[in-house]
Amino acid sequence: MNIRDDILQRGESLAFSLRTLYHGAGYQPYRMSKFEEYDLYAGNKDFLVSDNVITFTDTNGKLMALKPDVTLSLIRSFRDAPDTVRKVYYNENVYRVSKRADSFREIPQAGLECFGAVTEADVCEVVELAAESLRQVAGGGVLDVSPLGLIERIFEEAGLSASERARLYALLGEKNPDIPDAPEKLKTLLSVCGALPEALPRLRASFPEAEELPALERLAGGAAAPMQRLDLSVVGDTNYYNGLVFKGFVRGVPDAVLSGGQYDNLMRKLRRRSRAVGFAVYLDLLDRAEEPRADDPCLNVALPKGRLGEKVYDMLARAGFECPALLEPNRKLIFENPEKKVRYFWVKPSDVAIYVERGAADVGVAGKDILLEYEPDVYELLDLGTGKCRMAVAAPKTYRDDPSRTLRVATKFSRIAQDFYRSRGRDIDVIHLNGSIEIAPILGLSDVIVDIVETGTTLRENDLAVVEEIVPISARLIANKSSAKFKRGQIEKLTAGLTAIVEEKA
Repeated sequence: MNIRDDILQRGESLAFSLRTLYHGAGYQPYRMSKFEEYDLYAGNKDFLVSDNVITFTDTNGKLMALKPDVTLSLIRSFRDAPDTVRKVYYNENVYRVSKRADSFREIPQAGLECFGAVTEADVCEVVELAAESLRQVAGGGVLDVSPLGLIERIFEEAGLSASERARLYALLGEKNPDIPDAPEKLKTLLSVCGALPEALPRLRASFPEAEELPALERLAGGAAAPMQRLDLSVVGDTNYYNGLVFKGFVRGVPDAVLSGGQYDNLMRKLRRRSRAVGFAVYLDLLDRAEEPRADDPCLNVALPKGRLGEKVYDMLARAGFECPALLEPNRKLIFENPEKKVRYFWVKPSDVAIYVERGAADVGVAGKDILLEYEPDVYELLDLGTGKCRMAVAAPKTYRDDPSRTLRVATKFSRIAQDFYRSRGRDIDVIHLNGSIEIAPILGLSDVIVDIVETGTTLRENDLAVVEEIVPISARLIANKSSAKFKRGQIEKLTAGLTAIVEEKA
């Protein structure tokens, strides 16, 4: 049978090329049902990308679900075989909430799984096939590999609580350099990260007993080594994952297009003795991506309109990324300096993170309030130490809290308010407002407000006072996760220049 490439849609062509790759590596095709019993997902929601699941009642009265995940279905489908190895690949659709659209989507995936008596060689084979998958779909890319097991052992040795671990994992995932009270061994591990062939000797010197070291040494000697980086920002729930975890990025796509790792812990949770490793390629992201094209030589920077943006631009210019056209009196929104290979554009402060997360900007500057409220999937590279203020609870000076009543909170930062009071175990009624927050308690609409406080002048003029500070706020340099791989040199140069300026001011 002849297959005409010219009539295949991009997603179909990509799926076919991946199936060919996996089949040639000795993996067998596997087909799953679109439906599963809901109980499988109800007990493992932490493992799912989203805990929202589409359910329906089957003709026999059982509560069923449209499959939101492939791995759980595969585990359920196979007998526990800890003495043999079973290798399968798939091309399946899953049904779950898309973070971007905040609604359910049908998402095509291709991937492979290895179950049973999984050895170090099997793990390395899967990682290498992940890297080769990036070559197949985009001509190359970057595969970030993280020794999650080593990180967890460092945390155990330091005696960290579950909440302390969660905080540190969140900071690692953001590439946040401000990690107070981190164990010294974690700081050492962070310092050895980088391109795998260069990072491995440093890792070996600092952690000669690391269980992941043999696998990483094998990978460093493989053909895919130049594509691989040791990067601790790849994290996962250690209730499920262990050993090595990894994510893949390609040019032109702002998100990771591949995700995988070892998940022996999930097997134990599902009462299996077998080990397991695998990955998924997100074909919907690749299908929307443009064909590989020449690199854009400019670093695209989103600046917040207003005084903060002007202050930040001054810092960027001092760091060697000046663009004189930006200072000219006109109404343009985009400015470029080809000599410095930088392009700036002005956007509304609350939109900066969206431009960066979706890849329209490589880097940007956003307030910590925006990052906490909207939780964009970006790297937080640096606290610029400017635009300082605080997120606080304020109320009329005569206010007295009544714990027996639901607290009415007016704010435009609903998530921050809810997280703050949830940590206190306080029942609240959030009243979301977009402006003139201070008037809400004066008119009896709310008991208190949660808002940004800079000088406190507006509060005083309206007979309000700060009741409690929630978190300090300042401007942060953020980066798109894919841009951080493919424009790493430019972004590191910019970050280093800004870091020197911040330290000079301190």
